[in-house]
Amino acid sequence: MNGCVHAVLLDGKGGSRALSWPEVQQWQAGDGLLWVHLDYTDESSAQWLYGHPDVPALVADALLAQETRPRVTVMQPNLLVYLRGVNLNPGAEPADMIAIRLWVTPERIISTQRRSLRAVADLLARAEQGEAPASTYGLLVELIDVLTWNMEDVVDQVEDQVSDYETASIARQSRTMLGEFALVRRRLTLLRRFFAPQRDALARLYDPGSPLAERERAQVREVADRLQRLLEDLDVAREHVLIAQEDLTSRLADVLNQRMYVLAIVSIVFLPLSVLTGLLGVNLAGIPGAESPWGFPGFALGLGALGLVIVLALKRWKWL
Repeated sequence: MNGCVHAVLLDGKGGSRALSWPEVQQWQAGDGLLWVHLDYTDESSAQWLYGHPDVPALVADALLAQETRPRVTVMQPNLLVYLRGVNLNPGAEPADMIAIRLWVTPERIISTQRRSLRAVADLLARAEQGEAPASTYGLLVELIDVLTWNMEDVVDQVEDQVSDYETASIARQSRTMLGEFALVRRRLTLLRRFFAPQRDALARLYDPGSPLAERERAQVREVADRLQRLLEDLDVAREHVLIAQEDLTSRLADVLNQRMYVLAIVSIVFLPLSVLTGLLGVNLAGIPGAESPWGFPGFALGLGALGLVIVLALKRWKWL
């Protein structure tokens, strides 16, 4: 089937084996733990999900949903789980998070997604090395753990970027830095948009009513604590960005005010002189000193003296 990204059979002892689609169709509960991963955008995936007798129509709708937010729905002993992972594909923006939907039963996991998720590839690599989880719930917990570790790497990168921008803004004092700060704030907002619901969703998994075993609930609780710390790190990073942005805006405003102040002082000094030169520069009869050879030197000295008086007055008023 074109919509099948991979199908893996777990033996519950760490081993795994890739299955062809005919083998998936022939699978029985006693054969082992089955993990079928589908591309929900492929029409064949929808046909198989809606035609499968063990997949309720409501679950099929959920697995094929276009827009999702992290959440967990307990349908004892099954779980319907929506998760998000950072986009670590080459050239992608990590904050553009990728959704994965999972229908988890004691014997089988059916998961769907549109774009590839590195956490899924990591789990497959572990399974090939003989480190596959012993249960479907264990596989879900491992996936959550890997997703959170990838999130932690991205948050560390963003924190380093914020620190670099803070240092660069002090040295450069450029308005282009404001745009870079805005980009970082947008990235932090997008990350937090899905981190917080995912933390709340994990709380449903370590709730006493969850079908997970006690050890698995303890693992999820530990992952949720790490995710809470990541949320706090995002909040701190956002505060740093806001402070650095406000500081840069204030310093840029100070520089602009200083330049405007200099222009204002120059205008105060030269405006009276410009009025006098304009007045005496008209081509009309009766201008004083027009016939005297000492007219221009006297006028220039008068302008210099007036300019000096203006400067002294500005100093006395402490404008300079």
